[in-house]
Amino acid sequence: MRSAPSIRAKAMIASMRLMRRKQVFADPEKLRESVDSGRRHDREEPPSLVYRGTSVERTEVDGTLCYTIRPKAPTSTKHVLYFHGGAYVHEIQRDHWEFTRRLALLTGGTVTVPVYPLAPRSTAAETVPLVERVHDRILGDTDPRSQILMGDSAGGALSLVLAERLRDRGRPQPKEIVMLSPWLDATMTHPSLPALDRIDPYLSVPGLAEAAHLYAGELPLADPWLSPVNGKLADLGRLSLFVGTRDVLLADARRFRTVTAERGIDLEYWEYEGMFHAWMLTTLPEARDATRRLAHVVRR
Repeated sequence: MRSAPSIRAKAMIASMRLMRRKQVFADPEKLRESVDSGRRHDREEPPSLVYRGTSVERTEVDGTLCYTIRPKAPTSTKHVLYFHGGAYVHEIQRDHWEFTRRLALLTGGTVTVPVYPLAPRSTAAETVPLVERVHDRILGDTDPRSQILMGDSAGGALSLVLAERLRDRGRPQPKEIVMLSPWLDATMTHPSLPALDRIDPYLSVPGLAEAAHLYAGELPLADPWLSPVNGKLADLGRLSLFVGTRDVLLADARRFRTVTAERGIDLEYWEYEGMFHAWMLTTLPEARDATRRLAHVVRR
């Protein structure tokens, strides 16, 4: 989309700068401090708002808590497996819970949120097989035509990595793979990153690079489990990507668009002018517009 950001969006960006939201990602040391100090078990439980108009079921898969959110009167068999963002190192946030509740109510379907383990306690070598087991347990009895993999930031990448792993193991593909501000290249080497870093009010390259190393473990950063833009990308479910132009991850989202086009792979690509990282989770007018589009993707 090519339109100027709303007044509310501009105000939120100004507030983020005033509150210095970027400082955690601007300094690798602060990123590590945030990892050490940010682990709170209470964030593993949905806030009370999530229970309004929904039923919430808690299950556990290999020690990973999974919360399944449904409208009290479901109208759809579609089931979204949603992976939260946080650069693989930060806990699920209130915005994630509120967004998944809105998505369930808007689509009439089901949304399951795994609270997957974080780096450095769990690296890609452990996390990727785990999310596959979560998929098998949660969606194993669901028709693939009703399955949607979705996530924001690192969770958007996990959704794509999981789809590739299912394909490689000869498993049915989910109907949709939906990526919101996805982190598609953990090498953080795109030449456009410095310019994007200057206008991004939240993310910054040094902190993301540190988080990537924490999550990588023994794998090279260019490995498709860390950088799914380097994957095969063929023979997957339908791909959709939402991103904003004030997001440092925009460069690799555009690269992903180019790669899929060159390979003849269909991609629905939505780029919102002036919007920041993971803005879809907010209640801004742009987020409401994106959520309506997401609901269409889920229901179609």
